[in-house]
Amino acid sequence: MSSENYSFENEKYRKMYWHTCSHIMAQAVKRLYPEVKLAIGPAIENGFYYDFDAPFGFNPELLEKIEDEMRKICKENLKLERSEHTREEALELMKDEPYKIELINDLPDDAVISFYKQGEYIDLCAGPHLDSTGRVKGNGIKLLTCAAAYWRGDSDRESLQRIYGVAYPKKEQLDEYLERIEEAKRRDHRKLGKELGLYLLMDEGPGFPFFLPKGLILKNTLIDYWREIHKRYGYVEISTPMMLNRALWERSGHWEHYKQNMYTTVIEDMDFAIKPMNCPGGMLVYRSEQHSYRELPLRVGELGLVHRHEMSGTLHGLFRVRCFTQDDAHIFMTWDQMRDEIKNVIRLFDEVYSVFGLSYEIEVSTMPEDHMGDVKTWDFATDTLKAACEDMGKSYVINEGDGAFYGPKLDFHLADSLGRTWQCGTIQLDMQLPERFELEYIGADGKKHRPAMIHRVVFGSIERFIGVITEHFAGAFPLWLAPVQVEILPVTDRAGEYAQNIAKRLESAGFRAEVDQRPEKLGYKIREAQQMKVPYMVIVGDKDMENNTVSIRHRAGEDLGALKYEDFEKILIEERASKAIR
Repeated sequence: MSSENYSFENEKYRKMYWHTCSHIMAQAVKRLYPEVKLAIGPAIENGFYYDFDAPFGFNPELLEKIEDEMRKICKENLKLERSEHTREEALELMKDEPYKIELINDLPDDAVISFYKQGEYIDLCAGPHLDSTGRVKGNGIKLLTCAAAYWRGDSDRESLQRIYGVAYPKKEQLDEYLERIEEAKRRDHRKLGKELGLYLLMDEGPGFPFFLPKGLILKNTLIDYWREIHKRYGYVEISTPMMLNRALWERSGHWEHYKQNMYTTVIEDMDFAIKPMNCPGGMLVYRSEQHSYRELPLRVGELGLVHRHEMSGTLHGLFRVRCFTQDDAHIFMTWDQMRDEIKNVIRLFDEVYSVFGLSYEIEVSTMPEDHMGDVKTWDFATDTLKAACEDMGKSYVINEGDGAFYGPKLDFHLADSLGRTWQCGTIQLDMQLPERFELEYIGADGKKHRPAMIHRVVFGSIERFIGVITEHFAGAFPLWLAPVQVEILPVTDRAGEYAQNIAKRLESAGFRAEVDQRPEKLGYKIREAQQMKVPYMVIVGDKDMENNTVSIRHRAGEDLGALKYEDFEKILIEERASKAIR
């Protein structure tokens, strides 16, 4: 790499930097603990890791020792040298490393077997790497955590220890990153969900979240918004059964391609499966009656509860669960309507994501090697997705070969307040299910035609989206979404009845209000309401009773002073209607 490309802003260089760090870490581990066996160590999105088979646990104290040794290796400025070897030579080089031997034996006969050497350390690796360990700045290295990992991701194989690390050319950059990590921990939706009384994740139901009263208010408010906006965009809503028989899943292809992720049962000697997705049921609804071209496009939404068997090691809060509500929609249309319908969905996505203050980037995922249908149809569908984005003034990147087996797609990667990205929305063109289910419409020529179809989700999963926005807002949801919108705090016992009357007036106006009449000091109640992220606190005392006013504080600490109740209600109504983010 030329000297002008030695910039951490250059993604290729950044990945090389982190990949080299993984080798430096492995070298440090082997120096300190020669008995440890090496597995693999790549660069990842934010840093690097290496998997080890060690007869002891890597505790924080050991991680610090490894860090220190890594810094020494950086100061040694060891040259990284690439070499190529025959299979026999490679096996001899790695004779004491069983995991490397397995990797070598699994390589195809014509594979180039390359190694990288730095000082006494040599590792099986395709590269690329920096030219020297001195390129890595030792004071910018931090080993973060150690976690369990299965060899080659197989739960039936050996359990290894994975050490995660990160490194930056400047210590200031590392410090900024570590602060972002700490902020992410403070925003962790699992922590906030419990503290705010929203949802629980319990051992009795791994991967099956429990929604508490406040969490259900949040979930239902999101669903109400979903219904409101979909009605405005011309969708109808259906509900299909949660469990359907094997014949349906064979017809859809799921029994063959997805059965390992499905929960199945037998009823009266017939196989059934709990639905992992809503699509096949939606196909049956469309096919249940004859359709004319005059009805198309037909936009059909479904908030379907789906179940998927995920490995326990992959479960993560609301982000990866076994049961979730998928905000599906299937759009049936003629082929010449496809471009306009994609643009219509993008408009809907724009409106929804802007309400939450989420920006996004679009990926166009193209035809995978394992696909169904002819290349000409795929090219037309992919070009239509691109053209729709361009018509809307949207830029995109190509994700080559990552489309679904039944069609290309647009994936929407949302950026939250910490700059993290989440893949939520997707628009998928499907050329296969209409064929498999023999869907038809009567065209203007009086003949039967096959409709084109779009699968799309905007939230992706209601549960996962709740996790995303919990962290995005750090639990301080906008007024319209907050489970409790107003906390009323009477200063004296005499003000208790007045506080209750204020609560009733707010509830009559459609607001969610609570009265805190506990015998606690006012300062304590205010701090607790702020900790519970309640948008507004209404403080009422004897003077407010006399003047028919309310004293208002915002959770951010802003004191709005004493207002007439009617003026306060007007503020709330305007903020709720605009869905403003404060």
